[in-house]
Amino acid sequence: MKKIFLVAILSSIFCSAFFISANAQLTTTPSGGNKKAVVGERIGLTDVTIHYDRPGVKKRDGKIWGQLIPVGYTDQGFGNTKQAPWRAGANENTTIEFSTDVKIEGQSLAAGKYGFFVAYDPNECTLIFSKNSSSWGSFFYDPKEDVLRVKVKPVANDRSIEWLKYEFAHQTENSAIIELQWEKLIIPFKVETDLNNIQLETFRKELRSDKGFLWESWQQAAQWCVDNNTNLDEALLWADTSVSLNFGGDRSFQSWSTKAQVLNKLGRSAEADETMKKALPFGNEFEVNQYVRELISQKKSQEAFNTAKWNYDKHPGVFVATFGMARAYSALGNYKKALEFAQKAQPLATTPLGKSAAEKAIKTLQEGKDIN
Repeated sequence: MKKIFLVAILSSIFCSAFFISANAQLTTTPSGGNKKAVVGERIGLTDVTIHYDRPGVKKRDGKIWGQLIPVGYTDQGFGNTKQAPWRAGANENTTIEFSTDVKIEGQSLAAGKYGFFVAYDPNECTLIFSKNSSSWGSFFYDPKEDVLRVKVKPVANDRSIEWLKYEFAHQTENSAIIELQWEKLIIPFKVETDLNNIQLETFRKELRSDKGFLWESWQQAAQWCVDNNTNLDEALLWADTSVSLNFGGDRSFQSWSTKAQVLNKLGRSAEADETMKKALPFGNEFEVNQYVRELISQKKSQEAFNTAKWNYDKHPGVFVATFGMARAYSALGNYKKALEFAQKAQPLATTPLGKSAAEKAIKTLQEGKDIN
């Protein structure tokens, strides 16, 4: 009985040791010297992240494309597929993840994480985004798991890249070209985001959070719509909230002026003018002066003068208000009075930029020309 018990114990110890040795893997550098890498950037408000392993050329110049990386789909002699594309890197799956919906080469792709594969061809490569992002390489590639395929033309590189890499290039506010670069070849593909709609959805979500208890948040959202000339009806609702008594925006020049800008965009100029009258008492000399300049640019010269006079009376002896009077008189064509105020403003300037502006205005007005 004791012998049986001893054998059972030894067997248990042997099995445990075998299990541990078979499954315990110490951390080492990747096989083949291929480097692990992750690269990501934000395109608009969309986070794009690529995880990949970086194979090296390793003195195989001229033997990478069409040889090491075969043309099209191949039988790799392992796994369950006879038609495998390249794994777009080395070792494990290359994956690419998008935090929002995007367009790849003009075709829609939902937010998510994808296995990324390439069927190489010297004339036109096929890029594959697969819902299977967890397999090892492309040994178990299944075309039924493809979510999107796009075709792109590879581009010759003027220098050799030793270690495969992905880069974000030719970036705009809402797009970028992602380039797979290795040896003397680049495989590029364009990623685009619907920035306007993503931004609006972000506003709607955040305005329902703790950020929605601040008038500044509502004003910021409304101002963004003005600056981008979009979503103006909802922007007016946001502006109304920003000037409400609830959060203190009723005493903010910024919130009232934003509402006025929305109304102007909607073609309701009379209401916009009345709104700006509510804004003026809360503005400092710089904010009111900026409004004067906006009125001048809109050819509302008399209104600009009245506002500049109000600012000057409230802030006598201040450069920006005094110089604002010079601009307002100049807009009315009264260069004599404009020169008088420009000369008054000159000694009040406290910065090199202010002094330079006053000197230039004096010279221009002496020549009988408008300074605006």
